[in-house]
Amino acid sequence: MLSNKLKTTLILFAILISMNKCYSQDAFSPIKFIDTENPRIPPNQLVIDLDRTNGGNSKVIELSANETFYNLSSAIDRFVQCNIRASREDFKTLIKEAPENDFIYISLANKMADLGFFDLADFAVSKMRDKDLTNISTDAMKRFYYPRRKIKLENELFLAEIYSNIIYNNQSTEATNELLKEESLLLDSDYANYLAALGYYKSGSYSKAAKYINVAILQNPTTLNYQKLKAQILAEMDQPQEAVKVVENLKKQNLYAYEYERKIKSLEQFILYKVGKTEWEKNYHLGYYHYLENDSSKAIRTLQTALSCKGKHDKGAIYALMSEIYLGINEFEKAADTAQKAYKIRRNNPKALLTLGDLSYRDKNYKKALAYYKTAACYDRKSYKPLIKEALTYQKLNNVKKSKEIYIKVLKTHSDSWEAYYNVALLDNEKRIIYLKKALAVNPQFEDAWIELAKIDIDKGNYAVAQKYLANAFYIDENDFRYYYYQGLINNNTGDVAQAKYNFKKCLKLNANFKEAQKALDSILNSDTANLQDNI
Repeated sequence: MLSNKLKTTLILFAILISMNKCYSQDAFSPIKFIDTENPRIPPNQLVIDLDRTNGGNSKVIELSANETFYNLSSAIDRFVQCNIRASREDFKTLIKEAPENDFIYISLANKMADLGFFDLADFAVSKMRDKDLTNISTDAMKRFYYPRRKIKLENELFLAEIYSNIIYNNQSTEATNELLKEESLLLDSDYANYLAALGYYKSGSYSKAAKYINVAILQNPTTLNYQKLKAQILAEMDQPQEAVKVVENLKKQNLYAYEYERKIKSLEQFILYKVGKTEWEKNYHLGYYHYLENDSSKAIRTLQTALSCKGKHDKGAIYALMSEIYLGINEFEKAADTAQKAYKIRRNNPKALLTLGDLSYRDKNYKKALAYYKTAACYDRKSYKPLIKEALTYQKLNNVKKSKEIYIKVLKTHSDSWEAYYNVALLDNEKRIIYLKKALAVNPQFEDAWIELAKIDIDKGNYAVAQKYLANAFYIDENDFRYYYYQGLINNNTGDVAQAKYNFKKCLKLNANFKEAQKALDSILNSDTANLQDNI
């Protein structure tokens, strides 16, 4: 199993990262003690209630890691309550005492930049060790958030309080008025002008918001978060073409980091929703926005509303997007149904073609899948996804040479394709680690690459390093059967047979058909039986 401190820290990032969403002070209370008489959970543990932050799931942590837990809990509560100086100290302690893990430092650095604690973001960056893993995320974070120059500590604390009141305490007007009193700060700080614009935007004073965001951009034209807010303001001011122009400029910035590219794609759909001329169009883009914000259920409901709108509308586009969403949440029958509906309406719909290809691939009908992927690639030459899927299918058809050619072709024009890096890594033993780290540099949330790195170190007997990689996979998806299998291998190889049995059984509970886990478990059970017979 994970060490208590590391497991706790990773689990708690679900709360930390959830602060991207806007909770009021009263609504934000994620911690509760459990009933110690509940036999399912040992009485020395806490439950973190993540109803608002993790799809209603709860996670258990050991009380023996109290210090890490309370530092984070305290930092969050104090920031929301505008006790900014104390919050900053708690976050600083958390960064200082966090286990040495670049994935943790990346997560913390991004969150500190988001909250306006730029010096703490730099502190987290300074603790990163593997630049191959962190350089892209760090560069994207700085380009997206950082002000033109370093802000003095007292000003940073003041501005963080302004941000907290605007985002978490529904005090946009009051906070903005307080900020406007600091004329010298507004003259000197692009970030201060950004917050003034944000406050006016949140309170619905769009013309004033536009004035201050333009000042912020004039002072610092390179920070992309300012451009993002400007697009939102322009959309509210009924200047759709100007808003779209800003988004198009953002799309050309080549951030390469997956999460920041997602932010821009999400913004694009939000802007298209705001400027849409018909009800079906607005609902389509709003549904797309919810999808990109990882709210599939809300996305589907909104797209169903789009289908029911009166008048002429593009049902093919709506069904195709629905098919992609259904596939992502493993609703395979619904994915097939909506993809077929989209395909009947328009046979050159790339989304529908990709879904149909994925369903054929899942059914091991690789030739049919390849035909769908090739057709999708013909009709969508801007996206590399159809090509990645083509290459994967060629691998299944034992044409590795063709597969490699496609991956190399993709990487020549799309150096942000973490999928291509990952799949090339699986085909190139000599450069496997290099390519896996390139994939993770673009997308640190890509669980498969963390697990693959863990496998490499397990084979080398580097169990401590492997556990660190597995810990990152656990954070991303604690219900991935592969995590428990490889953790079981480590346990077995280090002599913790009881824990190995637990992990192999857990793996099989999540995937009963995983033969490797069954084989490993049988080996342990057979050894136990032999030892028992010897003792008799």
